Amino acid sequence: MGCAPSIHVSQSGVIYCRDSDESNSPHQTTTISQGTATLHGLFIKTDAADSIPSVLAYQSRQQPPPSAGPRRKDRREPGASARARTPRCCGIEAETQTSNASLKQASTTEVQIGPMRLTQDPIQVLLIFAKEDNQSDGFWWACDRAGYRCNIARTPESALECFLDKHQEIIVIDHRNSRYFDAEDICRSIRATKPSEHTVILAVVPRTSADQEETSVLPLLNAGFDRQFMENSSITACYNELVQIEHGEVRSQFKLRACNAVFTALDHCQEAIEITSEDHVIQYVNPAFERMMGYHKGELIGKELTELPKSDKNCADLLDTINTFIKKGKEWQGVYYARRKSGDSIQQHVKITPVIGQGGKIRHFVSLKRLHCTNENNKQLYKSHRDEKYTEDNSQSESHSFKCKNRRKDSTDVKSITSQTSDAPSLQTRRYSSMARIHSMTIEAPITKVINIINAAQENSPITVAEALDRVLEILRTTELYSPQLGTKDEDPHTSDLVGGLMTDGLRRLSGNEYVFSKNMNLSHSHLSVPNTINDVPPCITQLLDNEESWDFNIFELEAVTNKRPLVYLGLKVFARFGVSEFLNCSEATLRAWLQVIEANYHSSNSYHNSTHAADVLHATAFFLGKERVKGSLDHLDEVAALIAATIHDVDHPGRTNSFLCNAGSELAVLYNDTAVLESHHTALAFQLTTKESKCNIFKNIDRNHYRTLRQAIIDMVLATEMTKHFEHVNKFVNSINKPMASEETSLHSEGSDCECTANIKNFPDNQTLIKRMMIKCADVANPCRPLELCIEWAGRISEEYFAQTDEEKRQGLPVVMPVFDRNTCSIPKSQISFIDYFITDMFDAWDAFAHLPVLMQHLANNYKHWKTLDELKCKSLRLPPENNN
Repeated sequence: MGCAPSIHVSQSGVIYCRDSDESNSPHQTTTISQGTATLHGLFIKTDAADSIPSVLAYQSRQQPPPSAGPRRKDRREPGASARARTPRCCGIEAETQTSNASLKQASTTEVQIGPMRLTQDPIQVLLIFAKEDNQSDGFWWACDRAGYRCNIARTPESALECFLDKHQEIIVIDHRNSRYFDAEDICRSIRATKPSEHTVILAVVPRTSADQEETSVLPLLNAGFDRQFMENSSITACYNELVQIEHGEVRSQFKLRACNAVFTALDHCQEAIEITSEDHVIQYVNPAFERMMGYHKGELIGKELTELPKSDKNCADLLDTINTFIKKGKEWQGVYYARRKSGDSIQQHVKITPVIGQGGKIRHFVSLKRLHCTNENNKQLYKSHRDEKYTEDNSQSESHSFKCKNRRKDSTDVKSITSQTSDAPSLQTRRYSSMARIHSMTIEAPITKVINIINAAQENSPITVAEALDRVLEILRTTELYSPQLGTKDEDPHTSDLVGGLMTDGLRRLSGNEYVFSKNMNLSHSHLSVPNTINDVPPCITQLLDNEESWDFNIFELEAVTNKRPLVYLGLKVFARFGVSEFLNCSEATLRAWLQVIEANYHSSNSYHNSTHAADVLHATAFFLGKERVKGSLDHLDEVAALIAATIHDVDHPGRTNSFLCNAGSELAVLYNDTAVLESHHTALAFQLTTKESKCNIFKNIDRNHYRTLRQAIIDMVLATEMTKHFEHVNKFVNSINKPMASEETSLHSEGSDCECTANIKNFPDNQTLIKRMMIKCADVANPCRPLELCIEWAGRISEEYFAQTDEEKRQGLPVVMPVFDRNTCSIPKSQISFIDYFITDMFDAWDAFAHLPVLMQHLANNYKHWKTLDELKCKSLRLPPENNN
């Protein structure tokens, strides 16, 4: 025995039903928790008798006798009952009951449209009746007999809700009484939705008496109805009406919906397609046709072919020949010259096929057009076709191969010169074929793949989108993809000068101006300071180093007690904590000697880029390596590489920027081709110093493979400190680390997500590289995130170094890289604000999101506030004058 549909009543009043096969036992009763009586029948409602029921619940649909319409009472089969699920809605509990007759199983139907075979899902019907009566019962049981899925709604709101949820193929609206709702308004509201395009809406109208004249159906059609049904509660009459609609309008609409797939295929087809009527009026063109001919479809559809300009290159009788063929129902194909909108003639290979329609007559002509492959034709096409502007990047384009031929037609082919045999043409053909294969090889760079994807997307895009993609391609072809463009210098001269000085290599040389290092910049590496031993560490230094794991560690105090040589002492402590000697298999004496050599090659005369800065960066790097997520993402080799890179990252820094060295034509700039001059020098010199003598060669005991991996990691990290690629590194970190990790954490919703995220990072060495680069970059410029007093001291030191550079540029007659850093006019607070806004904030936001650094971010906010306050008070120095302090 079949089971009746189970019902859900939404709060808005729509009754949803679904087929239930969880139980085949009938039910006994239906109870209403808000009332005392047990009611049976089609609907259950609250006791608001004269109003629209606020809650409806479906109890049972027991098959009525075939001889009569459904009766409202005694529809249960006595004794055949059992309990099923009890839906709860709006305080009413109802029990469903099974019917005597089993529900017809809904099944799919196969439909054929041309060569397409379609599968139609079971029909869904929406009944919109404000009150239950014999007519609504009749349609319900008709749906049951036909195997349709049926829903009932009682209000306009619930009807629209149900339709937008289910997209029923047939809607039946009660048009007999306007007391509860306006049927035509409901119809219009449904017709205003997109899904109703393929829905048949039936109006149930009152039966007219014999002496009444039948009303016109036009008002119903104007309101959006498709048919009217004269009131008849007979299940058979309702069934017949629904089945006729299914086999008529519903099936036709289903076939029309399938045409969307065909049009989608046409729109994405690479061949140009044109469809015309039997009178040669253009009815459809696809995007490929628009691109080929240079027209927009709006300029073509509805026009006769005779209205379009013709090329004068065709034979005089060619059009007559084509018409003779196609009017007889025969297919014609051949070469034809067409004139584009721009006036250029192009040679096409055309295939025209007549389509037989109503009455066995030709109703359409379908034309397929593609370029006829001649060099002359392609020259003209590329000259005028907007979308082929960047064809050389699209290796998948057919026309690209012809362009390759044109590019190489003047080249010398040794084989074709030396060989006088008759197979020379085949050699030429093979050469072209080889070129095509080369251009189809998958050795393209990622950016080339991106450009090719965009080019392909342009093929099927509207003109506005294609033009926007053109602009995207222009941007992608620039080299500075990650560098934001500054406004005019007048808008923010501090930012412009600072960024210009830090993010360019200068390249503005003046002839005859060779930069000579000042005497206080000792470039000799032969003089080394006397080595210290671990036993020589005074108690005051030991006491300071006890706090080195804290972010607030005062590096300047260490600088003072070590006589400006803090790197050796801090290095020994940090390297011991991270087991560097054990990893490198070197003695502590070797490590100590190496640190002494490196520190001796920092210039203590530099106000900023000295060994104290190196020690500060080493301290920050060690602090970051101690953070849980960083530690979990990197291997021991990565940690050792990071600590060594931090130690050497500015060794032998002359206290001048890359731009200065390039403008001065210094030996280093010439040696490194004006590219990452200082960063390349730091790494090269560090490895030279390390391997020069065995007593300080910390790499002498590790195997070759470990050494190569470690060396590459160190070089990569030091080069990452070069500011010209600052935004590239930050953006790659955000897109490859921050965003995927944020998505993963959101999806996991668990405390253990960090473990899974860091495990995933370890599986991708490229991600580890990005983390190491970001870590040393943040450590290198962490001054604004230090406690305020330390931040102010670093700001004064870097400003003094820039002032000294500006002074020397003026003395040497060199271009002034950062004019704003004139010691007589510079506002240090403004320069710090610009630096934080442009370089620091975004980078540390990204690093904090990964490493979790609340203390640093709080310092950054406090320091920024300090500089802002000074700037607002027009103070140009590091602090307010004493008289201004409260």
